Amino acid sequence: MAVIKKISFIEARSPGEHIYSKFPIPRLGAVLLGTILKNQGYTVKVFVEDIAPIDWSFVESSDLVGISTITSTAPRAYALADLIRRKGIPVILGGPHPTFLPEEALRHADYVVRGEADMTILPLIESLKKGDLFPLNIKGLSFTDPSGRVFNTPPAELLKDLDSLPFPDMSIVHGFKPENIYPISTSRGCPFDCKFCSVIQMFGRKYRYRSTEKTVEDIKRAVRFSKGTIFFVDDNFAAHRERTKEILRGIIQKGIKARWSAQVRIDVARDEELLRLMAESGCHTLYIGFESINPETLKLYNKKQGLEDIIECIKKVHEAGIHIHGMFVLGADTDEIETIKSTADFAKRLKLETVQFMMLTPLPGTPVFFEFRDSGRLLHTDWSKYDAHHVVFKPSRISPRMLHMETLQAMKRFYSWNYILRHIIRLNLHYAVIGLYGRRALKKALKMARNYLESIDLLSPLEMPVFRQN
Repeated sequence: MAVIKKISFIEARSPGEHIYSKFPIPRLGAVLLGTILKNQGYTVKVFVEDIAPIDWSFVESSDLVGISTITSTAPRAYALADLIRRKGIPVILGGPHPTFLPEEALRHADYVVRGEADMTILPLIESLKKGDLFPLNIKGLSFTDPSGRVFNTPPAELLKDLDSLPFPDMSIVHGFKPENIYPISTSRGCPFDCKFCSVIQMFGRKYRYRSTEKTVEDIKRAVRFSKGTIFFVDDNFAAHRERTKEILRGIIQKGIKARWSAQVRIDVARDEELLRLMAESGCHTLYIGFESINPETLKLYNKKQGLEDIIECIKKVHEAGIHIHGMFVLGADTDEIETIKSTADFAKRLKLETVQFMMLTPLPGTPVFFEFRDSGRLLHTDWSKYDAHHVVFKPSRISPRMLHMETLQAMKRFYSWNYILRHIIRLNLHYAVIGLYGRRALKKALKMARNYLESIDLLSPLEMPVFRQN
């Protein structure tokens, strides 16, 4: 029988700076699991390294530690797991990266929870408390037995009733302040199928959501605590437009004074009522995945949108008084150097408030990862560089070096001194600060690019890790 009363969760820090590193947002997985366990009487703390340093006195006195990681944070997560296990504390790894590479993750952990862990974490802990260290009856679990044999139990079913989940308790997040951006999740899954995205593999294509009543109550509770912006972390906040309108009407009718942002697709611009409700309910910025201005690339990415749709979207959103953070993914097999330069010019000409120009990144679990791995196009598997800000594959029409440098230069051209001065003159100090921070981060990235690009030139082909698709 094991005594488990005190539990730590850690969200490993990002490997480098980017334009929005100044505004970290906790991923809600660890916070939600921590809340579930706290409600069951466990003593829990969540440490998000991008927000505050880890309190090692708490972690080292814990009976169990869970570590959440995406691909780019995996090396840091593995290092933390190794350190904690050396102190005799069992470690559970979870998140997208361990879900898709459980055998790799098990070299650093006692257990891997694959996929959604909401219904797995409590049965696992109860099993460990009873002394059953190899619970084959728990779905979505991977572990290694004493002989070294890896067991992967069948995948866990996706949670159907999101209303059954508690409101994430941000008070258990070490160092979280009211000024921080407050994350809210109202849905899971995505009905679309962009080939570079891992959302479907992690959360499924079926769009699941909390009820309007629960969601509005979540927003009301968040506003009571937060002095900053609420960010809806849904992959597409407006995937079900009528439901989104109900939520926005609820915010307005209840007089909730929210300032919020969310991720959406360009189709929000086809619904003027939706945009009006967004503006009236406090929407400040929409994060829109335009991905490309190259029609060939949009088809390749399976975006089901054209350049004219993107232009119309920008026009309509701006007319509604809402700012835009435009996200573009560069380096597809249909892209050339001119595509990158034209994208920067397009973003400036259409007066996007902020942008991220990201390099196509074949994340484990995505169709593009299988494609590049099987064709020998991956340059390496240093996961810390799989952050969309480093080239990690061989592009088709341009060299890896040119993709890397031109993407950074495109960001530098957008966040120019003219950009900063324009916002200072207009007293838009928020964007002036973003521009200054962006230029600082880009200066650092450009300085580091030379060493990185020299290192990948010297790399020999690597034996790729064993990959298992759930």
